[in-house]
Amino acid sequence: MDFDRKAYSKLLEWKQQSNGESAMLIEGARRVGKSYLSRRFAEKEYDSYIYLDFANIAKEIIDLFENEMSNLDMFFLKLQTFYGVRLIKRNSCIIFDEVQRYPRARQMIKYLVADGRYDYIETGSLISIKQNVKDIVIPSEEEALQLNPLDFEEFLQAVGEEVLTEYIRDCFHKKVPLGEALHRKAMNLFRVYMIVGGMPQAVEKYCESKNLSEVHRVKQRILKLYREDISKFAKGYESKVLAIYDEIPSQLTKHEKKFSLASLNKNARFREYEDAFMWLSESKIVNHCFNSTEPTLGINMNLDRLTLKCYMADTGLLIAHAIEDGTVLEEEVLKAIMFDRVGINEGMFLENVVSQMLTASGHKLFFYSRVDKEDYHNNIEIDFLIRDKKKICPIEVKSGEYKKHTSIDRFSRKYSDKVGTSYIICTKDVAKEENVVVIPVYMAFCL
Repeated sequence: MDFDRKAYSKLLEWKQQSNGESAMLIEGARRVGKSYLSRRFAEKEYDSYIYLDFANIAKEIIDLFENEMSNLDMFFLKLQTFYGVRLIKRNSCIIFDEVQRYPRARQMIKYLVADGRYDYIETGSLISIKQNVKDIVIPSEEEALQLNPLDFEEFLQAVGEEVLTEYIRDCFHKKVPLGEALHRKAMNLFRVYMIVGGMPQAVEKYCESKNLSEVHRVKQRILKLYREDISKFAKGYESKVLAIYDEIPSQLTKHEKKFSLASLNKNARFREYEDAFMWLSESKIVNHCFNSTEPTLGINMNLDRLTLKCYMADTGLLIAHAIEDGTVLEEEVLKAIMFDRVGINEGMFLENVVSQMLTASGHKLFFYSRVDKEDYHNNIEIDFLIRDKKKICPIEVKSGEYKKHTSIDRFSRKYSDKVGTSYIICTKDVAKEENVVVIPVYMAFCL
């Protein structure tokens, strides 16, 4: 299925501006669509291309990298002969897929770019973990593009609702409601998106069959692949990575979703699990959200890195993961989401999908937490903080009905000179309440 991905326009911008002076590295989780995007781009934007899959590469090609790189004329001649593809100077592309499987090829990008004949696109998952950068020099001629699961806007395009997308964006910028009928339609589509998720294989299966049971089986296969990757590539601390990974659904069911190491081991210390958290982040399986102790424009300079939330990078996979480990029952959670009965336990999916959409929009994830042990009236819990120009925008995610926004009010008073627009994200249509803008969850991709 031919998906329109926002990353395509970024690749186009790179091709036009770089003009062969840099390679593009597409990073992302397994099964997020990196290989498909790179091949589709090469097919459309070049006269010819050669695709090297280092997860399944011929010995003859490895021999070329080992023995012919000192003579690029011979290297390219043999490469073209092997694949039966004629490369055209400045109008051909060579794709290094799963380049983390053969780091030497990544290191050679420096010399290939300097040669200047062709463009180069690399794709990789687990691209930055220690074993994949060991003993190589990372080329400075490399630009990076993060490919995430489809966001809601991309999902709407996949199901043929481009006009609705444009209307949602217009209403967001004008801060006006969609109206009852269109809001209901958008929420119904968004509930499907939450369940299906944004992994291309799951979206494709849904578009083909409209059968959520078949979609769930696709997601189960992806989760199985993730577990296999952990066992295979998280060398030396795979048991710790699996322990964190398995604990994510139950951690997110809590009112305060900060990850508690005590749930793994009552004597656990962060330094013992730091590499495991980092591995999950580098694999793009999860999105970490750190506690900002002083929300200023240099927000990432004032972090408590020992206090973090651990969201799944794809909410559809989180739902499958939670069903798989028994945190929720499949029938109950699907009914709760589809029929707008999301309570505290199911509310974790709403918060997770907001984290997913903010990440897709390029935001790093931060939250704010202040606990006053002497007076709980001074407690503040803000789900997300994002930057907008020179201001900080606090965001609270509400899963059900609410009557007040105490934490946002306290936060805004405490940091009045730094706060921009405050948002409540929920299932209601757009509204303004005092100094807070209420937006429906499907608008989160507009932030």
